[in-house]
Amino acid sequence: AVVIADLALNGRRRDVREILEGVSLAIALFFLIDVHLRVFVEGFKNYFQSKLNILDAFIVVGTLLINMTYSFSDLAEAEQIPRMVAILRVLRIVILIRIFRLASQKQQLEVVTRRMVSENKRRYMKDGFDLDLTYITDRIIAMSFPSSGKQSFYRNPIKEVARFLDTKHKDHYKVYNLCSEKGYDPKYFHYRVERIFIDDHNVPALEDMLKFTASVREWMSHDEKNIVAIHCKGGKGRTCLLCLSQITETKASRYVGYYEILKNKYNLKLPPERQLKIKNLKIYSTLMKMLLCSLTQLFFDSENNSVVIGVEDSPVISGDVKVRFESRALPKGYDDCPFFFWFNTSFIENNRLYLPRNELDNPHKSKTWKIYSEKFAVEVNFTEP
Repeated sequence: AVVIADLALNGRRRDVREILEGVSLAIALFFLIDVHLRVFVEGFKNYFQSKLNILDAFIVVGTLLINMTYSFSDLAEAEQIPRMVAILRVLRIVILIRIFRLASQKQQLEVVTRRMVSENKRRYMKDGFDLDLTYITDRIIAMSFPSSGKQSFYRNPIKEVARFLDTKHKDHYKVYNLCSEKGYDPKYFHYRVERIFIDDHNVPALEDMLKFTASVREWMSHDEKNIVAIHCKGGKGRTCLLCLSQITETKASRYVGYYEILKNKYNLKLPPERQLKIKNLKIYSTLMKMLLCSLTQLFFDSENNSVVIGVEDSPVISGDVKVRFESRALPKGYDDCPFFFWFNTSFIENNRLYLPRNELDNPHKSKTWKIYSEKFAVEVNFTEP
């Protein structure tokens, strides 16, 4: 449209010409961003191994420089220079050609975007597929959410996931959706979909974990060819936890450890319920100014660099329990709080639970270590009701 308008008007109206210049400059900037994204995803060396990519980058940078020079310098007044007018028209024709090239590479652009979203996770890139998906074992697949509509532009397209599963494991797969926040039409996977409701950045209830493992065992026992595909939203936290619950040799999570006990001691049955009350919480290696509680008693222990929070009138707790800490002095992370953790009362030993930094949600990430030192930890002490 820019090229056609330029040719039709032949520079007769100054205001229209300025609009064309602005549109042309905006398109050139968009092309530069497009090249940067491709270089970022594919890597500098890999991207510029192609001569076509080198030429494309040269044209994009050259187009932008000429546009900027013409728009912001005295050359914009050179209406009487036929050569400059001709150069600009050729430039806009080049832009038009690249737009057609970009449109023809829509699928490639979608792939680039999905690779950016999946970051450094392993992708399945064989037999014409490029999916945020990987085999944990030969019978367990972990993947990100199968999406449709706009989300399919940067996540796994649900039709492509269905094509993969139908191609590789026709009639022998079952999909487990671990998202509590959203679902999809199960018809894409021939109605072999089971949903486990787990909130994002949280752990499942032990009862749900047992139901999940029982369902997986039952499905796999029907046929040695049967496999399971497990996903949450990003295919990381919730997915990894329940994938690990299917692999015996792991201590990657407290709840996976609970599962080990359930498997070895309780024959995959829920343990006897245990009721407890929280007596106090001790936070190690913290600053006094970060803590202020109105409903509890605080005792500072300068020798151990810790603070003891006495809990008054603690309610009786049992089963899966989540503890969230609030503080105006600390930055908030996942779950809109500085840090939180889960535990199950049936697995508390000696009425004490000690959690080092790497077992606390949010402080376990290296980007928070300027706030939470290596010795940062939380200890919870219980009493019988």
